[in-house]
Amino acid sequence: MKRIILSGGGTGGHIYPAIAVAEALKRQLGDEGVEILFVGAEGKMEMTAVPKAGYRIIGVPIAGLQRSLSLRNLLLPFKIIKSIREAKKILKGFKPDVVVGFGGYASAPVLWAAQRMGIPTVIQEQNSYAGLVNKIVGGKAKCVCVAYDGMERFFPAERIVKTGNPLRAAFSAENIDMKEAYAHFGLNDSLPVLLVVGGSLGTRTLNNMMRSWLMTLGGTAPVQVIWQTGRIYEQEMKSFLEHYPTANIWQGAFIERMDYAYAIADVVISRSGACTVSELSLAGKPTLFVPSPNVAEDHQTKNAQALVTKKAARMVADAEAVDCAISTALRMIADKGELTMLSKNITKLAIPDSADQVAAQALKHCKQE
Repeated sequence: MKRIILSGGGTGGHIYPAIAVAEALKRQLGDEGVEILFVGAEGKMEMTAVPKAGYRIIGVPIAGLQRSLSLRNLLLPFKIIKSIREAKKILKGFKPDVVVGFGGYASAPVLWAAQRMGIPTVIQEQNSYAGLVNKIVGGKAKCVCVAYDGMERFFPAERIVKTGNPLRAAFSAENIDMKEAYAHFGLNDSLPVLLVVGGSLGTRTLNNMMRSWLMTLGGTAPVQVIWQTGRIYEQEMKSFLEHYPTANIWQGAFIERMDYAYAIADVVISRSGACTVSELSLAGKPTLFVPSPNVAEDHQTKNAQALVTKKAARMVADAEAVDCAISTALRMIADKGELTMLSKNITKLAIPDSADQVAAQALKHCKQE
């Protein structure tokens, strides 16, 4: 039986790829062929998301560096030392054949300790601009699984394998009942569909963009819109729509059937987190990215720019989105030639079996008995 530690956390962008790889390992080896342990950061979302997916997780007291001046940064060295000590105990107790890291500070202690204990490590970098932890541990990793070209800027070229970003769900429209998809949102095929999605928590910029646009319409949108407001802004946006009721709009805090939303969308306005970019590539959707400016190393802009350069998407800066994102998206919808080009080019970037590829790399580099 193979014993494998998967580590990463802090955000869904690090956690859900790790869960996708866990599922791929079980598919490849069977329940009896692999034992999986997750290691994350105490008090972060992985401590609930991983058990919910059916896997065991142990938390260590690691914390991230505060980018603003904060007293919490003074405690960071002590947390790092304690976390590495606990990571070593976990490694000695579990005796993994390989440790796979998915980025974020939660993965740092166990990867650092494993490399110094002679345990093979594999890392998966989701973004086009490598995260700090992966840059630190990447030099000693046996393999670096990436989703973008040009990553030899950050990692040894001979250890890079382009696997894409692991996803749990399939986003191809091949097996979608389109009538059912339209009906799910109370829409139909008489008008094009614009999908506006800013993540499960929501995005202030995209919600303000929608609010500004709807106030000018006089009660009827010229296209149908699926608008995910996010949990944080749900009540505020619901109240807004009560004051400005508009036909052809579906609004909700969270989209349960994202496969349906992608299937019927003609254009998507979205942030450009790594997993979202991978989903849109698999779905083959013409997309207008509005990168979040509030992320490390401005990596969302770099993710989006990597697609824009290949004529696989368009991009509007966050500061300009309220004024011009909707008008840009409507022009895209009206230009069938551009939609065809964008869909064709973004589909070329999709890697449907990414989770299986990362799992295969993990197994390839397992410690030899």
